Amino acid sequence: MSVGDVAGLIAAIAFVLLVGLLAVPLIKLGRVLDEATRSIREVTEHSVPILDEAATTVASTNEQLVKVDTITTSAAQVSENVSALAGLYAATLGRPLIKVAAFSYGVRQAFAGASRTARGRDDR
Repeated sequence: MSVGDVAGLIAAIAFVLLVGLLAVPLIKLGRVLDEATRSIREVTEHSVPILDEAATTVASTNEQLVKVDTITTSAAQVSENVSALAGLYAATLGRPLIKVAAFSYGVRQAFAGASRTARGRDDR
């Protein structure tokens, strides 16, 4: 064996050792990637039902909000109608009642004043 053959043999052995040393981390890296793939698959499997349930909940909530909007609109209309009715009542019955009350007060005061003067005394 010549010096070149020995050097080639040493280089080949060193190359095999280097490949052997690099193979262990590559194998471990492959296992890590396999575990990551499995974890991602499990997360996806668990996330899809949750997302479906969330979409169903959002759709149901939107339906309820439409109903609440209808109720709120109806309540606003009822409030407007009650306000208009109160205004109508005040216009048709309120003012005449105030006039009748004022007239009756005036009549009572007149009778009270007349009875005081008829008795001969004025107790104002």
